[in-house]
Amino acid sequence: MSIFAKKPPIGGGSLARARVSAQVATRLEANPAIRKAKVENAQVYYYPGFLDDRDCDTLIRLIDTNRRPSTLLAASDDPYFRTSESCDLDRWSPEVRPIDERMANLIGVPPEHGETMQGQRYAPGQQFRAHYDWFAENQDYWAAMKASGGQRTWTAMIYLNDVEEGGATWFPQAGVRVAPKRGLLLAWNNMKPDGAPNPATLHEGTPVVKGVKYIITKWFREHPWINMPIQTY
Repeated sequence: MSIFAKKPPIGGGSLARARVSAQVATRLEANPAIRKAKVENAQVYYYPGFLDDRDCDTLIRLIDTNRRPSTLLAASDDPYFRTSESCDLDRWSPEVRPIDERMANLIGVPPEHGETMQGQRYAPGQQFRAHYDWFAENQDYWAAMKASGGQRTWTAMIYLNDVEEGGATWFPQAGVRVAPKRGLLLAWNNMKPDGAPNPATLHEGTPVVKGVKYIITKWFREHPWINMPIQTY
């Protein structure tokens, strides 16, 4: 599920989140395969070719097999706010687990802090209007989210195919627009340097005009989302 951007957050910074933000940014910027977006008000990173064609095709097949209408965590009066289809991917399956844990290792966050990887499919005309991935702490859902791992810190998203026209990811406040490119991983810090939610990470999946867009998204929490250790390999 993702967040409908309706109200500004209530809640300030966090030393623990700030420390994680700095550690992850340092890790990403030391990776020669990764480029950082040249913007001042958000930390956004690109990793071209993170997934190969075989992995992309496998994930597309899984999404097509299990897709359902996408949902929102908070209600919206706009029936067209999020019109894509989604698929919760089995993190323990032999097809998904290596990718899931490779994404966590790239970010440098323990895998158990990661939510279930979600696949999304956008047909022509489908979109996801501007929203935040972080949780607004003045919303009714916050108590449940706090109990299940707390705030979302980082997001990692991978484009599984090229799109003929449309479907860009657009950060209007940060001034970043990313066109879908097969295998490209896009990662961003949902927090500001002080550990408070960053309004500049407002983003949208713009409507697909021609073709079909497939992506996977992985959200990471400040505390474990799965309350058990995960053996990586």
